[in-house]
Order: sequence, then C-alpha cells, then structure tokens
Amino acid sequence: MENKSKKIKILPENIANKIAAGEVVNRPESVVKELLENSIDAGATEIEVIIKNAGKSLIQVVDNGEGMSQDDALLCVQRHATSKISSVDDLEKIITYGFRGEALASIAAVSQLEIKTRREEDQLATYIRFSDSNELLVEKGAFQKGTSVTVKNLFYNVPARRNFLKSNTTELKHIIETFKRVSLSHPEISFKFYNDDDLLFDFAAGSLLDRMKSVFADNIDEALLEVEEVTDYITLTGYVTKPNYLRKSKSDQYFFLNKRYVINKTINHAVFSAFENILEKGDYPFFVLFMEVDPKKVDVNVHPSKLEVKFDDEREIYAFVHAVIRKTIGSYDLVPQVTLDDNGTTEQKLRPQNFRNIDKYDFSDRPAVERETKKYNEEDLRRLFHLDDEINAASAQQSAPHPFESRPQQKEVTHRFESTQEKESETPFIVLLHNKYILSQIKSGLMIIDAHVAHERILYEQALNSFNANIPFSQHLLFPQVVDMDPADYELTKELEPYLTNLGFTLKFKPKYRVEIIGIPSDLKTEHEVDTLLDILHEYRKNQQEKILDVKDNLAKSYSCKAAIKAGDKLDEKEMRILVDKLFATSMPYVCPHGRPIIIKIPIEEFDKRFGRT
Repeated sequence: MENKSKKIKILPENIANKIAAGEVVNRPESVVKELLENSIDAGATEIEVIIKNAGKSLIQVVDNGEGMSQDDALLCVQRHATSKISSVDDLEKIITYGFRGEALASIAAVSQLEIKTRREEDQLATYIRFSDSNELLVEKGAFQKGTSVTVKNLFYNVPARRNFLKSNTTELKHIIETFKRVSLSHPEISFKFYNDDDLLFDFAAGSLLDRMKSVFADNIDEALLEVEEVTDYITLTGYVTKPNYLRKSKSDQYFFLNKRYVINKTINHAVFSAFENILEKGDYPFFVLFMEVDPKKVDVNVHPSKLEVKFDDEREIYAFVHAVIRKTIGSYDLVPQVTLDDNGTTEQKLRPQNFRNIDKYDFSDRPAVERETKKYNEEDLRRLFHLDDEINAASAQQSAPHPFESRPQQKEVTHRFESTQEKESETPFIVLLHNKYILSQIKSGLMIIDAHVAHERILYEQALNSFNANIPFSQHLLFPQVVDMDPADYELTKELEPYLTNLGFTLKFKPKYRVEIIGIPSDLKTEHEVDTLLDILHEYRKNQQEKILDVKDNLAKSYSCKAAIKAGDKLDEKEMRILVDKLFATSMPYVCPHGRPIIIKIPIEEFDKRFGRT
C-alpha cells in the first residue's frame, strides 16, 4: 500500500472559528451564560432573556449596561478581542466574568448573530450583523442605552452539532438552571425570562434572601441557616439548609467564587462533612454560598466554561469552609420535635423534623436549670428537688455561665408560691428515666436526652481537642493494671501509643505482649480501665474495616463509644446537670459521632392533644 505523506497547513479562519466555538458553545445554555455574563460585566441593572424553541431558533439578551461604541462593537466579534485584560499579569487578578475575548466570536461562527448597542453619550445606536456571505454589515438607528445581542438558528451551519442537541424540554431546563444561577449571583440586578413569548420569571432587584424566595419558594427562609464569616483573607456568606430540608440530589448546591458560579468538589465536601452525621446516606445539604477571596489566590482559567477553579491552598480553603459551616449549625437550636403518629406504623425514623422558626443564637428552648432555680429560695429547692446541702453548695459555687445562655442579673427572691399550678408550671425538673434517658422541662414542652450518646459526643470532642492541643492529662492509678494482649492488639497499641497518651493513657510495654496501664483519662472510671482499653482497640479495628476514617477520628470515635456511660449506669442530679451543660457546650449536640440522635423535644401541644385538652 502506498504511503502518502500529507503537508501541514494553516486552517482557514472560518473552520478554525467553528472548531474553537465547540470549546465555548456546546448547547444553547452556553450562549445564554456567556451573554448574561457580558451584560453583568457591562454594569447592567436590568437584564431580559428571550428564548424561542429552547434557544435553537432564538436567544436574545437585552441589558441597560454601558453599551459599546461602533469601533468596539466591530471588534467584539473578532477572536481574542477583549477590554478586560491587556497583559499576562492581568490573568492573575481577573475580576470580570469574561476575559478571553472568545465568546461572541465563537457564537458568531455557529449562528446568525445581530448586535444593537448604544452608549449614553451616543445619539444613535450601532447595529451590526453578518450577511449570507459572512460579510460584517453596520447600520445606525434608534435604540435605548445598553446592548441587545440576538442569536438566531444556533448551529445552522454545523448540522452534526445541532443533531446532538437534546429535546426542547432538556435544553430549556439547562437554560433555566443557568439563568437562575446567574440571577442568584447578582440579586441587585433585575432579571426577566421569556420563553416563547411567555414571561416565566420576573425577578425584582433586592437582597439575596429576596432573590432566593423568587428562585426557590416564598417560604424558603424557614428552611435556612444564615452563614456569615468575614476575615481579611476570605469571606464566606450565604445560606445552608436546616437538617430537615436535606435533598436527595446534589443539584441544589450553589457555590459562587467572587460572584462567579463554579463547581468545586473541595467546597462541596467541606459543607457535606460539616453536617457530620446529621446526614443520612443519600442526603445532601442544600446551600447557596458566596466566597470572596483575593483573585490572585485562585485560577479560573482552567476550563473553557470557567466552571472549574483551582485554589492556591485547597487545604486551607477546605478547613475554613468546614469550620464556618460547623459554627453556623452550632449557632441555631436544631433539636427536633417529635410527634406521635396515629397511622399504625410500628417503625418510625427518628430524624430532625418539625423545626420551629428560630433566630441565630436563640437557645431559650433548652434546659436552663441554674437560671430557673435562682427564682426560689433554698427551702423551696430542697422541698422540690430533695437537694442535700452538698449539692446546694456546689451549685452556689458555679459561676461559669451556661455556654449558650445569656443570664439575667442574679436577684434574691424569697417569695412563696402563690398556687400549686404556678409551682408546677414554672418549676424545672431533671430526672433519669430507666437509667437511660434524662428528662427535663423546657419552654416548649419536654426535652429527652439519651445519656449514653450525649456522653459520647462530649468525649469525642474532648478527644479531638486533646489530639490538637497535644497536652496529655492523666490520672495515675494507685495500683497499675497489667493486660495480657494477643500480638495483634499489642502491635496496634504500640502504633496508637502517641494518640492514647494524648487521651490520657499512660502505658508501659513489657515483654511477652504485656502492657502495663499506669494512668488513664480523667473521665474514665478506674474499675473499667482494662476492659475499656481492649474495647477501644477492637472498636478501632472494626472502624478500620467498615469505614474510611483517619487515625484521630477513628480513635476519638472508638474512645468515646467505649468510655461513655452505659445504659443502666445511675446518675445523680448533679451529674445529670453537668452532662447537659457539657453537651450544649459541644459544637454538635444533636447527634453522636456515629449518627444517632441525642436529643428530642415533645411539644406541650402533643401532650394536650393526647389528654384531650385541645
């Protein structure tokens, strides 16, 4: 077979433009995105989008921006013609949406493009279009200030590309999604969207929350937690959903970097992991987040669509987002209310639901034992709670405020109860039910706390703090305990020794796979030190097999699970109060490290309904 060599040649400009267009324009949605971003860059405060036949026949974007001169209008359809950058250095500080100068040239290569534009100082508008012979025609006429870009018959000259377009329903769905994203990024701009002459969306200018109500639902604010963290380096604002509004899809996750919608797995995972075990398998948090960061710290010139970005320091960004979302979740009272179903089902999933609409840092519907007891004198307290002098003395010495309560000034009140009814309605109580559950009166009804998992959450966060602080605190045993281990446990203990030391264990390794326990964590009961250490090792190994956890998280979970008080362990009133206070001082008091709920509320209305008071 004859081998014929082919010469390399430069492609004609019209073919090169069509190839380049494939990188920027792959469907009608791409055109809408590019034109909307150009309108925003032009300083528009009002933007209209007009679509026909899902963008295949017509896409028109009209704005009241600054407009263009005739010279600029002629240049804007040329490849690499841009007013937004002029040197390589400008690529490191991009603050506009467009900067490559490719969009309009790419669109013009695969459609019939028309542009009308006028600046404030111009008497007549410039009107440019391409003739059938691809000649650029220029006319003058009347037009309001701003720019109108009309794209007709998209891909008319690239049949293969047009054939790859999906159904009108699918293409319109992509266009609407992009329209909503852009409108969310700039709530200060009014947007209108027409589809086949019908006005589908009319978003008035306003706040971000106003825009979210327009885009999603009027009552969206009931489902949201506000995020706001401002630093010199990074700012993160926006909203995340409450746990009862979790979604089964990742589509409702909107992240805007310097007001540009981007897709970044690092950010998504940081938000996801911040919700910790509130999420069940298949659930995803809804969020609309805006990050402001120095443009020099980000590279948006990664992909033609500009949807992907790279950060200088992904770890730092991840840690910041994770910490801010965790702080946000901890700033709201997210304890679920539980109602008793009459639908005959025997199995009910206990998960966050029926949240009341609460304000940030409003923790008034939690036990505030000390604040309440100060209303009554010592004799009343002893009669009501059967407190002995030791507990009263200890309570009087506690000067640290409840972590989530702003307390009123302490006043000496010595009045007697005026009626039994007043005593019953105002007196707080705390009791232990079947040595498992702590019951306490709250403003809305009854709070029930699972003592074991509450203690797990406390120990888990204490363990993580111990790892980070690297300042071990151990209580030495009067009589050291010796443990005979199998070789696998012995080697694992040696491997984990630095972390076990941080937790408070003091160990000595002896021959023949023996370990001597000299000191234990201060929270651990002395009679269980051997069993607890072995249980921690076995739980750690189980977690290694079943879950992907780092060493610290695995060990913290294993320790908290095995060192926490067990169902059946008795707690006196003082211990219960301390446990409740420590629980609400954690960053996530709603679920244990393994995902089980810690607290539920039963509203007083539920009791009234069950006893026929309604």
